[in-house]
Amino acid sequence: MHKDASTLANLLQICITKKLLKVGKLIQAHLHRTNQFSNTFLVNRLTQLYFKCGFNDGALYLFDQMPTKNIFSYHAVLDSCCKSNDVIGAYKVFEQMPERNEVSWNLVIGMLSKNGFKDKALESYYSMRFDGFIPTHFTLASILSVCGSMGYLERGRECHGVAIKLGLHENLFVGNAVMGLYTKCGYIEDAFVVHERLPEHNEVSFTALMEGLFDAGRVDEALDMFRSMHKARSVDQVSLLSVLAVCSFLANSSTEGSCRMHGKQIHGLVVKLGFEADVQVNNSLLDMYAKQRDMNSAENVFISSPEINVVSWNIMISGYGNVYEKDKAIECFKKMQRCGFEPDEITYVNMLSAYLKNVDVEGGLQVFNCMSSPTLASWNAVLSGCLHHNHESEVVVLFREMMLRKITPDCTTFATVLGACSSLEFLQGGKQVHACLLKTEFCTDLYISSGLISVYSKCAKIELAKHVFNMVAPFYDVVCWNSMLAGLSMNSKEMEAFILFQRMLRNGMKPTEFSCATLLNCGSSLTSLPLGKQVHGLILKNGHVADLYVGTALIDMYCKCGEVEKARHFFDIMPFRSLVTWNVMIYGYAQNGQGEVAVNLFKEMIQSGYKPDSITFVAVLTACSHSGLTDVGLEVFNSMQQEHGVVPLEDHYTCIIDSLSRSGRFTEVEDIIDKMQCKDDPIIWEALLSSCRVHGNVRLARRAANELIRLNHTDPAPYSLLANMYSSLDRWEDVKEVRSIMDEYNVSKEPGYSWI
Repeated sequence: MHKDASTLANLLQICITKKLLKVGKLIQAHLHRTNQFSNTFLVNRLTQLYFKCGFNDGALYLFDQMPTKNIFSYHAVLDSCCKSNDVIGAYKVFEQMPERNEVSWNLVIGMLSKNGFKDKALESYYSMRFDGFIPTHFTLASILSVCGSMGYLERGRECHGVAIKLGLHENLFVGNAVMGLYTKCGYIEDAFVVHERLPEHNEVSFTALMEGLFDAGRVDEALDMFRSMHKARSVDQVSLLSVLAVCSFLANSSTEGSCRMHGKQIHGLVVKLGFEADVQVNNSLLDMYAKQRDMNSAENVFISSPEINVVSWNIMISGYGNVYEKDKAIECFKKMQRCGFEPDEITYVNMLSAYLKNVDVEGGLQVFNCMSSPTLASWNAVLSGCLHHNHESEVVVLFREMMLRKITPDCTTFATVLGACSSLEFLQGGKQVHACLLKTEFCTDLYISSGLISVYSKCAKIELAKHVFNMVAPFYDVVCWNSMLAGLSMNSKEMEAFILFQRMLRNGMKPTEFSCATLLNCGSSLTSLPLGKQVHGLILKNGHVADLYVGTALIDMYCKCGEVEKARHFFDIMPFRSLVTWNVMIYGYAQNGQGEVAVNLFKEMIQSGYKPDSITFVAVLTACSHSGLTDVGLEVFNSMQQEHGVVPLEDHYTCIIDSLSRSGRFTEVEDIIDKMQCKDDPIIWEALLSSCRVHGNVRLARRAANELIRLNHTDPAPYSLLANMYSSLDRWEDVKEVRSIMDEYNVSKEPGYSWI
């Protein structure tokens, strides 16, 4: 090399090290002046300097003007494009290269992997192998990471084999990538084998195993791995973030006390190691405390953090929402803006969640309307929130608005809207959603298909439900089977449900608790004790007998089949009971004429700490009415609002009026009728009219008949009952009057006929 060129090369190296851009420009001028611009080595160094100083335009100009380029010239530009994530530019330079080596391929593969072009990175790896280049540890580490993130286990194993063949399997970077592959693909034991065979480990080695154990649900072992790492070597930021994620997961498990203890210990370690100034670590601490519902500790971390960002505010808002402190979430949101932070979409979604968790749907919708351009995730959040809080009509309205705004729905959107249509029994809406689905790839999605089956079943269109069910064959999952079983049961096609269940078993599908509960309901509707017992045997075989819903359905089945003693035996041995379980058992006694036992069980329920609801009182009052326990029934009825805060509804008035009327206590009946609000319920007046006929109470019978005629003057039943009562008392003039009123309203009684 020329003496002047050697001096310039050394000077350029100093400029690169110290980023002396101005000196570099002077050297460029000198090269032009002394006709040394053809020196590829010097121009390469100058290009490298410009890229390092961020003067990319100058570097690219030099590259374009170079009379002679070598592989290092291309590498300088390629490396710059890769570092700036310019995928298109990097690929363009790569394609122009007259020759390539392992470095060229590694730069491109690493850049593609980093920017999410996983399959393209794999394609480049295979092209590199095809062109005869031997992968390096950088190549294999990148490709193994790609295979792990994509779940390509077999391709990853192939790369592992290549690493062993090339003797790179003991390289730390490759070994860590192999462990990452196996942990992400769920092969944690294979990852342990690789870990044991590595000659050395670093923080990444332990963190990969810890994250794998965490993903496999082995959280205690993940914490043990962190302890081993802490004892063996220093802890870095990534390992702290990983272990804090484990503690955050524990916050949602049953080990709440253990979770808090571990979290506090990790927090202490964060402070001890000096990571309390790291915003990512602090945000992970905030997230952990928020998920533990320990907002006091979260506030302390937030206040003491030297640096906070939008993520920090979002975590705090979400945390307040999760503990139902909507007002604090609102204050945090306002304070965030006062501090100069601009809310992002996650901020608004967290605010929306805070309102919805406090059952303030109107406030949540106001927050949603503040979003200028809500994304699909935001639409799904508001739709799901409205559905969860029984605002199904709002879900339909929002979905229509979403479609008008040209927002493309996804699987979650469709499932939510179908859930709303099912609850509303909105057949037309369900059909419109179905029409939209036919234009998408979600039409055969099993979750969506289950939603469609539910809509058509609820709307009594069981043939359409069967059509949807058959369309997704043979890809049924247990949710689809359960939806179809429930639909058949709902539409009084119990025998078809049993036949479908047999088909489900033949297809190798294991029934769930929901399957068994649905079949028990079918057995109850058919009052078929043999079928019910068969289902009971299957429940015992599959281990679902301890499930609360299955147990309640078993009690209901035995009660409706007249086996109330078996129902009570099962009720007594249940490990857990809900209010529904008590209601079913009480109503079972009422149905089987054991009113006193029903009342005693009702008292036992209250003593056990359960708060009776509206259905409980219907069951008890029915028991009293059917068993002639009029005084007890009246006592229970009077206690509803006074002692238990349950407002009597039409069904309760019907029961007590029927009970009093059967006993001929019509004065008390009239007192109740005069005070009640639900005077437009025909069932109450029908029960009263029937009892008046039995006891010959003409005056009250006439009142009941007049109320029924007022409610529906075309119904022949009240006329016939009143006329029959008059005729039994030989009051023929009154009979004639009733007949004339029937003629006036053009009411005729259809004659009865025999099925024989």
